[in-house]
Amino acid sequence: MEVIICQDADEAGRRAARRIAAILSRTSDPVLGVATGSTPIPTYRALAALVAEGAVDVSRMSAFALDEYVGMPVDDERSYADTIRRTVTEPLGLDPSAVHVPDGMAEDLVAGCQAYEEAIREAGGIDVQILGIGGNGHIGFNEPTSSFASRTRLKTLAPRTRQDNKRFFAEGERVPTHCVTQGLGTIMDAGHVLLLANGQEKADAVAAAVEGPVSSMCPASILQHHQHAVVVLDEAAASRLRLADYYRYIWDSKPEEYREF
Repeated sequence: MEVIICQDADEAGRRAARRIAAILSRTSDPVLGVATGSTPIPTYRALAALVAEGAVDVSRMSAFALDEYVGMPVDDERSYADTIRRTVTEPLGLDPSAVHVPDGMAEDLVAGCQAYEEAIREAGGIDVQILGIGGNGHIGFNEPTSSFASRTRLKTLAPRTRQDNKRFFAEGERVPTHCVTQGLGTIMDAGHVLLLANGQEKADAVAAAVEGPVSSMCPASILQHHQHAVVVLDEAAASRLRLADYYRYIWDSKPEEYREF
């Protein structure tokens, strides 16, 4: 696992975007795995700038989102389908028909999850998956004790996750209790994984994921077993890492021509 510590979220976004662009440029039909939330916004902004400069060709790109609330209409601004449209599809100029989000409104959720897995396989698999991390160590909506072999499925949201997401809903409005999410096994199938984290409130989860034991109590720790996992942090999110100075030394010593691999 490679750890890159940046001054702030904007620098982290630029470094992550350059890494993503380098990976996607190696294939003619690139597949990007996208996440929602505030953390990846600087990365999407920097990636859109690279597209505008002509540094990234998205004409044949497809994208798959990590998760979606159950029972949330796709045109609701809190839905992840609408969030992905606003933060990824439109800024990057992607073909909307090539951007896929799990169907939280499916009449048969189990069949819908299986169909989503099949769609990823038919696309050739995800080349690079963008991830955030929850305060309890979840990635996607794989809460603590999730199976490391899990695939796209229905999940009940943990109380802490619902509390964290409460800010997106009006006072007194009910926060969804269920979601459809890619599983940890699905995420681990991606060719490359970029875990992004900003802010002091993520520091404990980051330390557990990067330097703690691999345990289902911290789902993100499974990324220690991924061949191409990169963690991109701002200083605050890195503040609980015991080996932070070592990670800085490794990055500073890395030859320039190998920094995006």
